[in-house]
Amino acid sequence: MAHTDTALGAPAERREGREKVTGTARYAAEHHVSGRVHAWPVTATVACGTVRAIDTGDALELPGVLAVLTHENAPRLADADDPTLAVLQNSRVPHRGWPIALVVAETLEAARDGAGAVRVEYEVRDHDVTLTEGHADAYVPEKANGGFPADRERGDPEGAFTSAAVRVDAAYRVPPLHNHPMEPHAATAQWDGHRLVVHDSSQGTTAVRATLAALFRLPEEQVTVVAEHVGGGFGSKGTARPHVVLAAMAAQRTGRPVTVALPRRFLPALVGHRAPTLHRVRLGADEQGSLTALLHEVTTHTSRIKVRGAQAAVPARVMYASPHSRTTHRVVPLDVPSPSWMRAPGEASGMFALESAMDELAVALGMDPVELRIANEPDTEPDSGKPFSSRHLVECLREGARRFDWAHRDHRPGPHPTGGPLLVGSGVAAAVYPVLVQPSTATAQALPDGNFTVRVNATDIGTGARTVLAQVAADALGVPLDRVRTEIGSSDLPSAPLAGGSSGTASWGWAVHDACTRLRARLTEHTGPLPEAGLSASADTAGSADADSDYARHAFGAHFAEVGVDTVTGRSGSAACWVCTRPGTSSTPVPHAPSSSAA
Repeated sequence: MAHTDTALGAPAERREGREKVTGTARYAAEHHVSGRVHAWPVTATVACGTVRAIDTGDALELPGVLAVLTHENAPRLADADDPTLAVLQNSRVPHRGWPIALVVAETLEAARDGAGAVRVEYEVRDHDVTLTEGHADAYVPEKANGGFPADRERGDPEGAFTSAAVRVDAAYRVPPLHNHPMEPHAATAQWDGHRLVVHDSSQGTTAVRATLAALFRLPEEQVTVVAEHVGGGFGSKGTARPHVVLAAMAAQRTGRPVTVALPRRFLPALVGHRAPTLHRVRLGADEQGSLTALLHEVTTHTSRIKVRGAQAAVPARVMYASPHSRTTHRVVPLDVPSPSWMRAPGEASGMFALESAMDELAVALGMDPVELRIANEPDTEPDSGKPFSSRHLVECLREGARRFDWAHRDHRPGPHPTGGPLLVGSGVAAAVYPVLVQPSTATAQALPDGNFTVRVNATDIGTGARTVLAQVAADALGVPLDRVRTEIGSSDLPSAPLAGGSSGTASWGWAVHDACTRLRARLTEHTGPLPEAGLSASADTAGSADADSDYARHAFGAHFAEVGVDTVTGRSGSAACWVCTRPGTSSTPVPHAPSSSAA
């Protein structure tokens, strides 16, 4: 095979681009199989209690309505590892918005009308939905989200803080935030005897297949889950959600293919959210700005049915050198929907609090906030003591300051008048996110016509997975990009982890690279024409992708921003610059041009 210039990093057209811009790309609710019907959930209107009685008579009399599933007649599921999926199994209402019925009808409009005709009586119980400081029910969970220890402590943080020359004791509150991807959470389910086929809007169909197989007591090989195109997820489609379970239950009950597409107003209660967080950050420093104590305590809410504590204090274990440190997570069970993943689920809120406190410390010290961060650069990861695989945060801060002309800006807090109604301020913040990679499998096949097919159950949630994996394959095979075809998005393909945690390309690409490298070696040894079935190779990165590392692996960056607010109109505008590092053993800062926007 002739060697080609690398396909990695080279411009390439997105392989699904034409389908998307012409409207031919099919999403989960757009599979118009013969006999398909629609279903619409009925959700609880009380915050806590039980369903005392449910009257479906009026709904069933409406034209087109085929069935109404409730806890009294819905298919019985196996015990769910995820309690948020145990829908229509009992009369309990753990929070407002919990599914209590599902109307199935010939058309979407008829299903919606039928849902409006269902009458429900509740036995209402007292509820608590408010996260407060010092809540009596707060406790420290065994683990924070991501498997991190809930508590970590080094040295004598309380004593060091009390004796510090300069101290900041700050409280921050981050409100709940909700993922609302452009494509609603939707699934189309169909049973063929004991075989279940589902088209789901999901970030990972391997996991959804395993969940459905367990719930419906099926071998996994009798379940196929397809996510051909996914219109965004941001964590809310990371695992199976109630809509896909409801669709499969309705299809089983009616014997018809059923589509469930959640109305947008249902999403806050049914698909997860970033829980609100209360932060107390205490920083102690000497007069030169070196941290002597760092304490970050986080309290968040969880639901009554599923425990989850956002790992918001974890970044404080990574960012800055301090001989004395404590990071703690507490959760408060409330009568609220279950939180889940959302865009750096703990890191985003945790870094907001930590970086805000660093700015307040800079003010207390009379120190440039960029220089304060640089002064507290650690030699190794503070929490584990491991060396960093790469860091380069100082270079990011220096480069960002240069590009943003930081030295000539007034970085003191508070708005700075420009002589008119416009108030302008500048700011800086560091950034961190863990480097995550999961085991994956993949196959690569050489065809007699000189082309190649790569198969892996990756999911394209709008990030261009088909194109990127083709580039990885072409590079490993040493062939032009147009000779590589990729198959993704079905649980019938080689199993792969979900698209989440910024780990998809690294996880899938590792397996694709290994499979293609092995195939290339086989082709080198092969003589004569290829057989009609071609030549193939496979890879499984279990044991390597998930192996313990001697290094602390994180990606770092620096953000600089200028914001202006018109005190007359309330309009705001901003200019921003950010500089990041790619994780690895020899990464260097990657500058990004300033961008501006106005709202």
